Amino acid sequence: MAGFAPVRHIVGVAAPLLRANVDTDAIIPSREIKGVAKTGLAEGLFADWRYLAAGSRMPDPSFILNDPRFAHAPILLAGANFGCGSSREHAVWALGEYGVRAIVAPSFAPIFRGNCVSNGIIPVVLDAATILAIADAGAPAAIDLPTQTLVSGTITVSFDIDPETKVILTEGLDAIDRTLRQGDAIAAFHAADRIARPWVYLESIS
Repeated sequence: MAGFAPVRHIVGVAAPLLRANVDTDAIIPSREIKGVAKTGLAEGLFADWRYLAAGSRMPDPSFILNDPRFAHAPILLAGANFGCGSSREHAVWALGEYGVRAIVAPSFAPIFRGNCVSNGIIPVVLDAATILAIADAGAPAAIDLPTQTLVSGTITVSFDIDPETKVILTEGLDAIDRTLRQGDAIAAFHAADRIARPWVYLESIS
């Protein structure tokens, strides 16, 4: 059973949050994390920017996601080094619960990028000038992962993504799914290792 819904085509509004070095504590402040579940986090997404005061739920009208045009946008346009800081996976969970299915940025913090892939969010890398052009055009965007293309208005661009990441996303495979796919190789290793190091294995006593 897939770990998350396969991600192949994302179509919708692209919200421009063109700030560099957005860290995971900005994506979801630690005070907004009250449990270990993947749900109940969307309200705390970008809480320090989204609301007028800490602990408040009064929307700040100047923040992009509070603009009705961009509310619950499935695509987020971002700046370089997006998701830096801690390895907080809650940041990706909050984005996913809010409705984000793809993030387009010039670069991502490596751990954050890995968390995106493991949770069904496409990390698309494009140069800053192209991202700015997409933001300025203000048109809906369409991301096609199988063909690795993004289309927005008159802009059509290709993006690179490694084959393993592409398979994980298009087939909806979490870490457990990927491990189970190696079942034959794991069994073969155990069989060979049992012969090479029999003293390691405790046999059941009937």
